[in-house]
This record gives sequence, C-alpha cells and structure tokens, in this order.
Amino acid sequence: MKLGFVTYQIGKDWDVPAIIDMCGRTGFTGVELRTTHAHGVEASLSADERSEVRRLFEDGGVDLVGLGTAFEYHSADPDEVRANVDGTVEYARLAADLGCPGVKVRPNGLQTEAGIPEEATLEQIGKAVGECAEAAAGLGVQIRVEVHGKDTQEPRRMRAIMDHADHPNAYICWNSNFGEVQDGSIEANYRLLAHKIGLVHITEIYRAEYPWRELFRLLQADGYGGYTLAEIAHSPEPERLMGYYKALWEAYRA
Repeated sequence: MKLGFVTYQIGKDWDVPAIIDMCGRTGFTGVELRTTHAHGVEASLSADERSEVRRLFEDGGVDLVGLGTAFEYHSADPDEVRANVDGTVEYARLAADLGCPGVKVRPNGLQTEAGIPEEATLEQIGKAVGECAEAAAGLGVQIRVEVHGKDTQEPRRMRAIMDHADHPNAYICWNSNFGEVQDGSIEANYRLLAHKIGLVHITEIYRAEYPWRELFRLLQADGYGGYTLAEIAHSPEPERLMGYYKALWEAYRA
C-alpha cells in the first residue's frame, strides 16, 4: 500500500508546485486533488495547461492519484442528475489528459421525505454511476464512488448502489467512516464492499476507536496495493503533522 493525501482540507490553499514540494518533504507519494481548490486543476484548463500539470507531477515524482469531485446523482430533478453525469464525464476527460487514473464521485442522500422510496433512489444513483463508468472506461479512467452521505454511507446501501451500477469500471472509495465500526470491528461492513474497493480514504489515524490496523490487514489480505489517502484537517505546521501521520501509518500497517 502507498500513502498520499486529499486536498480537501490540508492542502486546499496550495498550488500544484507547493503540493509536489510538500510530498517530497514528507514522503507522501500521491495526491487526490479536490476540485475547486487553489491548485486550479479544473475542466476549464486548456490542452497546453493540462500538459503542463501532467509534466509537473511526472517530473516531481508524485502520483496524481485522482480528481475528487462532488458530483452526485440523488436529486429528484432529472435535469440535475443529467448535469452531474455530464460533469463527471467532463472530469473523466480531464483525468485522461492528466494521466490520472480515477475520478471520485459520491452519493449524498435519499429522497424519502419527498415520498420517493429508498430503493428507487439507490437504483437511480447506481444507474447514473454505471453510465459514468461506461463513458470513463473508454478513457481509461475509473469512477470511484465514495462511501458518503448521512444516509447513503451505510455499507448495505452502498452495496445496493454498486449492484445497480453493475459495471466493472465502477469502484468503491472506502472512506473509513466511524459509523461502520461494529463491536470494535469493520470486517462485516468491509466484506460488503471489498470486491469493489479501488481507493481508500483514511482520516484521523490517532483516533483509536477506528480499527486502523484491522483495515490495513484486511486490505493487505485482499492484495490491495493502491493508495490510502489521508483526509485530514489543515495545520499551521503541515510538514510536521504529515510527518507524524506517516509514522503512525507505517506503524499500523507493519
């Protein structure tokens, strides 16, 4: 397994050279760029600008692991769902131009308060994911569905979404949510999604109520060799924080 980070909080104010420099100084080898942040890596980039971003990462020896978007498909408005699907495909094209292997998307809610059955929304989300996965497959880019949302993050619901997506290019981004721990273990919930895990987000690794060692053991037993990406809060001493984080990560995976 490899260690990187997400620019969702820490790194949100860094440009691409600063991100690459921090990775070099801390031993993090990859990054997921959360869209709309200071790095400026967006679908609006020209062909030349895309080539330059790709060159910066390649020359810097840092993996551009993914683009972290907020596209979601649970709306009761079909036009809104269509706009999110089209946006996902647009960012998959950007990822392909950058040599980036995946785009993260998310479920973000149900519509039961509007009288729409849970299963109908899960199916709607899954079908949209499947459409995105099919389009992105032709570009060599994975669609990674984050275990996310107050209601949708439950692993059994995520499993339903992935079953409805029914596409080999649709993957799970395991999100290390504390609510999936049952009697000190995540194994039962992990097993619901293990066959589709393509990326892993990890969070506050100092919090012992999440069984980090078990997560890493399960991933290693399943042959996972991809990235675990730290999604952590900003710090006034980011280099120091990331150094401590890497040390704990190394200890837990040993």
